Amino acid sequence: MQLDCCSPNGKPGSSYCPCDSTEGSVTKHFNKVLSSVQRMADKTVDGGQWTGCAVMFLQSLCPGVNLLSLYKDPQGKFIIFKVIKLTLTDSAGGLGTFEILKVHDADPFLGVEVKFVNVAACHQFLESYSSGAVRQYLCQHACRLLALSQELTVETQLKAGTHTLDRCLDKLDLCLQHIHLSQPERLRDEEIDELEQQLQSQARGPASQSVTIMQEESPVPSNCFKFQNRVFEDRMLTAADVQSFSNGVGRQWKHVGRALGKNCRALKGPAIDNLAYEYEREGLYEQAYQLLSRFIQAEGRAAKLSRLVKALEDCKLTSLAENILDPQPRE
Repeated sequence: MQLDCCSPNGKPGSSYCPCDSTEGSVTKHFNKVLSSVQRMADKTVDGGQWTGCAVMFLQSLCPGVNLLSLYKDPQGKFIIFKVIKLTLTDSAGGLGTFEILKVHDADPFLGVEVKFVNVAACHQFLESYSSGAVRQYLCQHACRLLALSQELTVETQLKAGTHTLDRCLDKLDLCLQHIHLSQPERLRDEEIDELEQQLQSQARGPASQSVTIMQEESPVPSNCFKFQNRVFEDRMLTAADVQSFSNGVGRQWKHVGRALGKNCRALKGPAIDNLAYEYEREGLYEQAYQLLSRFIQAEGRAAKLSRLVKALEDCKLTSLAENILDPQPRE
């Protein structure tokens, strides 16, 4: 379903949009935009505050899975919010790079208004969106949290003001300009505040217990490790772990590699940059796959699941760690 670039509801609008113009008629405009983006980036480097706002529209194409209806349901609202939050965290480079301002009814879509707080995070999100990684993250988290038996397929649209960014994703600087000019018109919705508090409470685990009770807790067994207040059995990394990691880590694979390299000689020095160069043509999946394969080859039986989870946690990729730890934790 295509919506008109100059109207949020798909109705023709009167305002000018360079996304819809022919190449010849927008050359001067586009050059001006590029100059503006450069000045914007320079200002950010000098310490200026860069912000921008975009609205992402989501719709499930699978029968029986309606994201809008699930969000309207009191029990489904928090799960869908968590799916959106984890998706944005993965695609924008971690927490603190964005803020969800409002989730609203844009029937048949679910609209998510997002504020980006720096140009680098926004650029990374746009790259993830244009490559299809955002849809991939969304489907992975939704399938896991909603316990779906079928693979989820979603349709997405991205707007900034009156501009439909899907039509100019080959010009990311122009998309950045549209997002930067679309400053948020509202503070964060009260409903989002409540959902954020609920998410933080869940991350902290059960309500704080007395010191006496904490002292009586049994220690974590030597063959287990703790992650987000849950105990998991430790084991050697498997081929399935390598595949899940390679599918989900994206551009963050280098950061995870450096975290693993703190205790792995094979990943120290120029090793990670050499991997990036050697497998550049094969793409991000192969680079991540070779990274973890080299770690396993070098560490042998010491290449444990706990070490990978710790590295992901250090890189603020907890949602990817949750995907890898999908089986039920030890009780």
